[in-house]
Amino acid sequence: MRASRLISLVLLLQSRETMTAAELARELEVSERTVYRDVLALSAAGVPVYADRGRAGGYRLLGGYRTRLTGLTRDEAEALFLSGLPGPAGEMGLADAVAAAELKVLAALPPSLRDAPARAGQRFHLDVPGWFRESAPPPWLAELARAVWRDRVVELRYRRGDREVGRRVEPYGLVLKSGVWYLVARVRDAMRTYRVDRVVAVQAGEETFARDEGFDLGGHWREQAEAFLRGMLRDEITVRLSPAGLRALRWVAEAPFAYEEATAAAGEPDGQGWRVTRLPVESVEVAYDVLLGLGPEVEVLDPPELRARFAAAARRSAALYADAPAAGDPEAGASDGVGQR
Repeated sequence: MRASRLISLVLLLQSRETMTAAELARELEVSERTVYRDVLALSAAGVPVYADRGRAGGYRLLGGYRTRLTGLTRDEAEALFLSGLPGPAGEMGLADAVAAAELKVLAALPPSLRDAPARAGQRFHLDVPGWFRESAPPPWLAELARAVWRDRVVELRYRRGDREVGRRVEPYGLVLKSGVWYLVARVRDAMRTYRVDRVVAVQAGEETFARDEGFDLGGHWREQAEAFLRGMLRDEITVRLSPAGLRALRWVAEAPFAYEEATAAAGEPDGQGWRVTRLPVESVEVAYDVLLGLGPEVEVLDPPELRARFAAAARRSAALYADAPAAGDPEAGASDGVGQR
């Protein structure tokens, strides 16, 4: 464990040049006292770690010291080649760069780990696009990816309903969600999100923009995705769920937080184990389609119009099966002697 932490410390200094003890402790998830001890151990082992004093000080490596990848374990090497995601990288026009980087990493590995890419490829395949979707990438994806890498201002045109709209944007990042690419860009000091498959033209010149280095693309996307879903789920209904229905609600709820909130708000179980709760939904229409999948494991209590729709659906279903023999009925399959010997 300590050897892995020492290697991580050296790699951090190698990539960031200078870091304070507090920064290293935060990255390595240890105390500053542990960082001091690790630095002393590295110095004793011949690694040239130097401490700069003063307010702008910190630890750094002397003389352009670099370490090779000889500290990689087999699990780490295989995970490295698994994380490449060649499909999305290729869609962004980075297939050659990824292949070249993998060759360089492979050349730096010791002979005992040279089979890492083959082992990972034989055991795992990440198919990112969702079902029933076209697999071809959006036509302007590669151009937008180049603009993102180079911090280039972009003039783009995209479809909004039945018309085209033009925008001058600062492209901060690209996100792949369920097989759909999205562009996150700054427009007049506000972040906006655009579906890349709706972009019809892109023009990137030589003008660059000053990126906010504190911007967290992953965090921003999570916040926007949840805000989008919460904005959709504007209504709320009251339902009564069996134990099986409450378990199955996880798979039919429109958003994870809807299931979590419904579970947290559920009352105490009655004598049959059924529980009453409130469920966020997009609309009564959508709730009807979604909750039908729970069948007899859910009872809608409110609003009255939704309860009436479920009651009507139950009557229609009962009418369809009125003449069907019950499971286990000894008379099943025998009617008026037909089929008997």
